[in-house]
Amino acid sequence: MVANMRLLLSVMAIVATAMPGKAALAQGGRYVLTSADQNIDLENWQITGRDTGVASDISWSVRRQRLHGGKQDGVDLIVIDNGRLTITVVPTRGMGILRVVMGDLRLGWDSPVREVVHPKYVNLEARGGLGWLEGFNEWLARCGLEWAGHPGTDRFINNVGEQAEMNLTLHGKVENIPASEVEVIVEREPRPRIRVRGRVDERAFYGPKLELWTELSTEPGSSTFRIEDTLTNRSAFESEFQILYHVNYGPPLLGAGARFSAPLRRVTPFNAHAAKDVATYAAYAGPVRGFIEQVYNLHPFADSDGRSLLLLSNAARDRGVSMGFAVSELPYVTQWKNLTALEEGYVTGLEPGTGFPYTRRLEREAGRVPKLKPGETRHFAIEFGVHTTAAAVAAIEERITRIQDGRSTQIDRAPER
Repeated sequence: MVANMRLLLSVMAIVATAMPGKAALAQGGRYVLTSADQNIDLENWQITGRDTGVASDISWSVRRQRLHGGKQDGVDLIVIDNGRLTITVVPTRGMGILRVVMGDLRLGWDSPVREVVHPKYVNLEARGGLGWLEGFNEWLARCGLEWAGHPGTDRFINNVGEQAEMNLTLHGKVENIPASEVEVIVEREPRPRIRVRGRVDERAFYGPKLELWTELSTEPGSSTFRIEDTLTNRSAFESEFQILYHVNYGPPLLGAGARFSAPLRRVTPFNAHAAKDVATYAAYAGPVRGFIEQVYNLHPFADSDGRSLLLLSNAARDRGVSMGFAVSELPYVTQWKNLTALEEGYVTGLEPGTGFPYTRRLEREAGRVPKLKPGETRHFAIEFGVHTTAAAVAAIEERITRIQDGRSTQIDRAPER
């Protein structure tokens, strides 16, 4: 009898936390959807602004659903509808963001990978270390954490204290690690805000012990949102890390005449192929069958507050998306131009990060592989704005011009190495 009563109380506690209601709101509007620590997993869940009483004049909601069939079977999505923006987060894939939609404007792209692929179907070692691409279709995919960038080999100290060699796969593991903790928090003050948080752990015995808390938040009715990530080294020893935010855009923003704008100190082609067109790095052509990707390494200027700003705008300059961040947190930006046929994945990536996507060994030689001391934490944040008028796009262009402040941009004609 006592055991049954304890079981009933345990179930009631889980339901109170998971379902919209007075008990959950009494805990500050925090709803636990997944918890490896508490053995909680809610397959289908939803909350609306009316349930919480927050911003009742704006209709908004957050819902979770589980996909079925094919390689997406078992993948969880969290869909945030703030009344203006609809943002789809994928906890199963490292808290990546599948797409963002405002009206008929989509932030995202048409990858040949059609389903939201469960990590269990992704073999990172496939195709010479390019297996990451078998699941790649997100608008925002995090790259890292132990390493990011191109495949290659690197040295490490193994379990018997000897130097050994390891194969590094494309862009690391974090995007193919399901989140261990997922929660929704509804803030009332100082302004109503919807927050979706998740913890992704990259841990190994005799390996990294990196903990990443991700967060996406937005206000009801807003055309802006932000991601804020906190990375902590849980090891007793110093640990290298790399992080790069692979943010990808296709039509309708991307097309012939689209343009990239940013206050830049220096532009360097990634390789000899990209060097051929470095003078036109900021301009975009339409889809070209057989196009070979071009990548550019960018060093942004910052304003007096230490922040920089990127903009991708369409050919008419009446639609765009902006990305603002602190250069002290993300000092480098990679521009990826993959202007191939639509069927092959016509897309550009604007990618703030702690370095460039050379393999880790080369990045270390260039001094772009940071370290965390035991227990040390680093913070990364990017503010996104969706702009749907010519005036709004022009206002962002003006802000970029002010940050540039008449300073010249060095354009290198040859790659770094």
